[in-house]
Amino acid sequence: MSTPASPDPVRKPMNLHRLREMHGKGEKIVMLTAYDASFARLADAAGVDALLIGDSLGMVMQGHTSTVPVSLEDMIYHTRIVARGNTNAWVIGDLPFGSYQESIEQAIRSSVALMQAGAQMVKLEGGGWTAPVVHALTERGIPVCAHLGLTPQSVHALGGYRIQGRDEAGAATLRRHAKELADAGASMLVLELMPSAVAADVQADNPGVMTIGIGAGSRTAGQVLVLQDMLRITRGKLPRFVRDFTAEGGSIEDALRRYVAAVKDGSFPDESIHAY
Repeated sequence: MSTPASPDPVRKPMNLHRLREMHGKGEKIVMLTAYDASFARLADAAGVDALLIGDSLGMVMQGHTSTVPVSLEDMIYHTRIVARGNTNAWVIGDLPFGSYQESIEQAIRSSVALMQAGAQMVKLEGGGWTAPVVHALTERGIPVCAHLGLTPQSVHALGGYRIQGRDEAGAATLRRHAKELADAGASMLVLELMPSAVAADVQADNPGVMTIGIGAGSRTAGQVLVLQDMLRITRGKLPRFVRDFTAEGGSIEDALRRYVAAVKDGSFPDESIHAY
């Protein structure tokens, strides 16, 4: 059981340099999704290092069955209001489906729009064809977080929400794509729904990149969860990798601090419960 940490009264605004320093020292990076100013304020006060305005808002906030219907305009709006509620956390805005697949020029325009709305980094999904896009963005001073494994924008092509990289060929593809994205300039890699051993290999192969796991075991540089999942606002059966941080009682603020503490001290995720 992790004890909720007290908010840091001298907490300073996070930046990419500080995140890299944390990674270099082996300090776990705590990321959480946020879609509005109120929850952004609470998560930031609890000590979350990075806020991700994920296109998961399509399912969490808009009631869609996938992230595919989310528009760039939706992402700009939610990025703007999260940025207003945040003071110190690093802000990452998701590039939604259809906003970067057409061309590098489209990806640049979409990224600029998210950065102008308050994002400090953009996230895109997939490997292979995305490496030139990452290179073009980082060359222009736009920090990039890439996303491998289960990539929700490609859920129809993947045949549903399935664990990725279970066989040797799949694991090799994930490792290759991660190396290509790292070489292209990606600073972060979200690794979703893959065997813990594969995620650990990706991090070992790319020591300078911050890997952020979600259903990828404990051997990544940090963790991310969907806010509504870890607060048990989401109804129905949750994925195996989610922990209900409200189960011990207390306020929402207590649950958020427990999450931060558990990621920092390595007690979440528990390989025997939350990993594949």
